[in-house]
Amino acid sequence: MYAVIETGGKQYRANVGDKFRVEKLSGETSTEIIFDKVIAVGGDGEARFGNPYIAGARVTAEIVKQGRADKVLVFKYKSKKNIRKMRGHRQYFTEVVIRNIEA
Repeated sequence: MYAVIETGGKQYRANVGDKFRVEKLSGETSTEIIFDKVIAVGGDGEARFGNPYIAGARVTAEIVKQGRADKVLVFKYKSKKNIRKMRGHRQYFTEVVIRNIEA
């Protein structure tokens, strides 16, 4: 069974046991999180879709890690003008593992 959930303005396909990174969520490590914005649930040859969400469906996950991603460098350059700007950015993330899908 799988579910499509929405969090942080993005959509993720989640199976039980999957581990993935989402936008920063509040909570400590090994805390349980419930995603109630379930867009679709599928498996066993059938699928259900919400409008926009499925009422009563929930996906339970556990926070594995809080952290920051690798640095992304942004370099702006104008030729022959001696204009160079270097900026870096590290995005915060929360790594979760899916424990249960309730349709």
